[in-house]
Amino acid sequence: MNWKKVVSVLMVGAMLAGCAACGSSGSGESAGNGSTETGSKDSKGDNKLVVWTLSNDLIDFGERYKEQTGVDVETVVIEPANYPTKVQTALIAGETEPDIIVGEPKMLEDFYDAGFFEDLNQAPYNAQDYADQIVDYVWQVGQDSEGIQRAISYQITPAGIYYRRDIAKEVFGTDDPDEVGKLFKDYGTILQTAQTLKDAGYRIFSSDAEMNVFSGDSAWVVDDTLNVDQSRYDYMDLCVSLYQNDLTAYANQWSTPWYQAMAGEVPILTADIQSYADDSVNVWDADEFAKATEGLDTTEVFAFGLPSWGVLTMRDNVGDTSGLWGVCAGPSYGFDGGTYIGISSLSERKDTAWDFVKFCTLNEDTADWWIDYSQGDTVSLKSALEKHADDENPIYGGEKLYSFWQEQAKGIDYSKVTRYDQAIGDAWGEAISAVKTGEKTKDEAVSDFYDKIEATYPEININRD
Repeated sequence: MNWKKVVSVLMVGAMLAGCAACGSSGSGESAGNGSTETGSKDSKGDNKLVVWTLSNDLIDFGERYKEQTGVDVETVVIEPANYPTKVQTALIAGETEPDIIVGEPKMLEDFYDAGFFEDLNQAPYNAQDYADQIVDYVWQVGQDSEGIQRAISYQITPAGIYYRRDIAKEVFGTDDPDEVGKLFKDYGTILQTAQTLKDAGYRIFSSDAEMNVFSGDSAWVVDDTLNVDQSRYDYMDLCVSLYQNDLTAYANQWSTPWYQAMAGEVPILTADIQSYADDSVNVWDADEFAKATEGLDTTEVFAFGLPSWGVLTMRDNVGDTSGLWGVCAGPSYGFDGGTYIGISSLSERKDTAWDFVKFCTLNEDTADWWIDYSQGDTVSLKSALEKHADDENPIYGGEKLYSFWQEQAKGIDYSKVTRYDQAIGDAWGEAISAVKTGEKTKDEAVSDFYDKIEATYPEININRD
């Protein structure tokens, strides 16, 4: 274990604390039968497995694994803000449990460097033998800087634009995903689309942050130097224009009106309510929100920008608009989230743990079960994606979403992801908020952004424009 690198994990925890926001395998061999292998790496032999995770999904996977194998799986779900520190504390103390640990892409590089994850390229795992079975970018995310496989995810999480087909037909004369995608091809076109929708009595988005999932089309750090390219400024200008020209419903992401907009009409709030300068409306409590906004003008929202796991969010919130939705491409390729599963380097149940990793990620029967059980989550196993490519989702007018997500995943360039993305992205978001609310000029906000990155990460070179 690399103890020097362990320190950086603490920084991951601090970053996450600030963003409380998501049969037979293709290989045929052991991953396909769901059986528990035995061998020298499973020294405990107590038919048990302890899983630490950020995601409730692994509770379901654990129960399914127990049904299939008889292995008792204890799954512990830990809040994202606390997760890195919990894992670090346990492994530094030499704890042999948990056996399974997970991570999201933004924390994985530090976990890899700290030596928390077992080397899956070595025997008896030989993970490289399964490389062609998982969607390419997901396989790459699971590798450390030396190309050693450390983790695998059961999901792909490419981004898309979820839009109302009925509004598209009324305002633009078509609900075809390829045609609607042209309305979101770049930031300038998005502003024109937003104005057209406002003139027709609608709002393009609930919030001005819906395109954030597409905004990472360049790396924040290149050759140890902060990289703020023109696309970052263009994204800032988009957010400011959406906000200052009343083109959204002024609902913050994940708030009560943001969810309610998926089901139909919502009150049109104000910029001051969204920025909390006016605190007369509690947007986080449904009852208080309803009372405070009674009598306000209402609108319907056209679109949301979300990764593929947004299918599950929409599933739970669309209500009577079910069947009226479609999904199309955004202005660039993007992705967000994903739970990557690996074996703790200190586990004494590594054979069983490896069998569990394969069961969750490389087993086609498990993938089929998860697609049905989750009602729409998008798996990373290529054979399952191809098998379900023609599945029609009734919420989206019968659109074949697995085929769409598979194509979007092909455009993801994981080389643009760095360990700094969460913190630098949050700092850029603060700069955008300061400009759109008039708190600072653009030059002031950008200068303060540089100051913050310089102070937080002295190892990053800063070339101010």
